[in-house]
Amino acid sequence: MNAPPTRTTSTDAASGPRPGLLRRCLRMPIGVQSIIAVGLGALIGALAPAVGEQMKILGDLFLNLVQVVVLPLVFPLIVLGIARMESVKKVGRIAGKAILYFELVTTVILLIAVGLAKSTGIGKGAPVGAADPKDLESLDQGINFHELILHAVPKNIFAAFSEGNLLGAIVFALLVGVAMAAIGEKAAPFASVLDSVATVMFKVVGYVIRVAPLGVLGFLSYDVAHYGFGNLRSLVGFVAVVYAGLVIVIGVLFPLIAAIYRIRYIQLLKSIANLAGIAFVTRSSEAVLAPLMGKLEAFGLSRSTTSFVVPLGYSFNTDGSVLYQAAGLVFIANAYGADTSLPALLVMVGVLVLLSKGMAGVASASVVVLIAAGNSIGLPPEGIALLLGVDFIVDMARTGVNVIGNALAAAVVDSSEKRREAKDGRPHEATAHDATAHDDTAHDDPGPEPRFAQALQKDDAR
Repeated sequence: MNAPPTRTTSTDAASGPRPGLLRRCLRMPIGVQSIIAVGLGALIGALAPAVGEQMKILGDLFLNLVQVVVLPLVFPLIVLGIARMESVKKVGRIAGKAILYFELVTTVILLIAVGLAKSTGIGKGAPVGAADPKDLESLDQGINFHELILHAVPKNIFAAFSEGNLLGAIVFALLVGVAMAAIGEKAAPFASVLDSVATVMFKVVGYVIRVAPLGVLGFLSYDVAHYGFGNLRSLVGFVAVVYAGLVIVIGVLFPLIAAIYRIRYIQLLKSIANLAGIAFVTRSSEAVLAPLMGKLEAFGLSRSTTSFVVPLGYSFNTDGSVLYQAAGLVFIANAYGADTSLPALLVMVGVLVLLSKGMAGVASASVVVLIAAGNSIGLPPEGIALLLGVDFIVDMARTGVNVIGNALAAAVVDSSEKRREAKDGRPHEATAHDATAHDDTAHDDPGPEPRFAQALQKDDAR
């Protein structure tokens, strides 16, 4: 006898597709997963604030995972990048170009911010009486340049690593790289070890970035639950000016710089868009430091330039943050009826040019610089306390712009170096783009950075 046909129950039909759906969700690009996490986080924070505040642990765990691999990856990359340069003179030249670029661009951005804030008159009639200066008690009230210099030259490199002292690690890596270049072939075994460490760390970074949507979910849930949107209504003018200024920087200033140096700016933005989005939501540029270097090498930048300029820019090139600080100073000055004449505004710009370079290694750096600058020109701290209510909203945008600004800085320095090498008749350093293009003729191992860059390209394509 033939067996009766098996009847599919509604329960089986409902449970069948679930594993496939889950797999499809996990195979979505990181950017799509992060966008979904933004929506879920906003809903949880708005509808269940108690749950949203508890979900901050997901964001903290993600940042801890990122921070634990940043220095073990950045250190060998900087050392190898410097050791493989032809001479110490080239190291100094690249560092000089980077610092000069940082200073010029941040000064222009400060002028844009001050002009925009002055023309719109933000801060006039602001409810400064509602601000609570006690909110600032846990923050430093200024920047100690003596401590900053000691911070850059740590007395114990292992302590610097444990504290996450990026600036100190950069200085030490610079010394080690120069020493390796000086002794030549004797440094080859150590270079091989560092190359292996970088390969392993790139693999770990790949794992960490895969859980970025969980960090996004945790941060958004907490931000919406903890801060809400009430403070936004009273300071909407300030938020609008900051966002408008950042749009001008991204849409006008950066394209102009890219055009001068013949950089494909739109393609550059497309290549780092996912990383800028992650930095935007997590409010942490460190979260994308390692993959950003891989993306830039895939874009065609040399390894030595990228591995040196990008970490240096994280300490000295905070384009979005300086715009926020300048707009904040004008806001507070208008709120208290202080002098906002042209000489006074130029003084603000000069103070911020100096103080913004002391942000490395300072907790709540943007707010601390704002406090120090306010104290320098006689503005009361109560107004700064008022801005803390919307700090998380503007922090997202300025962090995303910081990432874009550092990517462009690396591209500008790299373009300048390639022009110099072409003028001298020397071939430029091989990049991940070159390694991919010549894959049929060259079978040597391209190193950890090109492999990681190629993996990122495949992820984007998917």
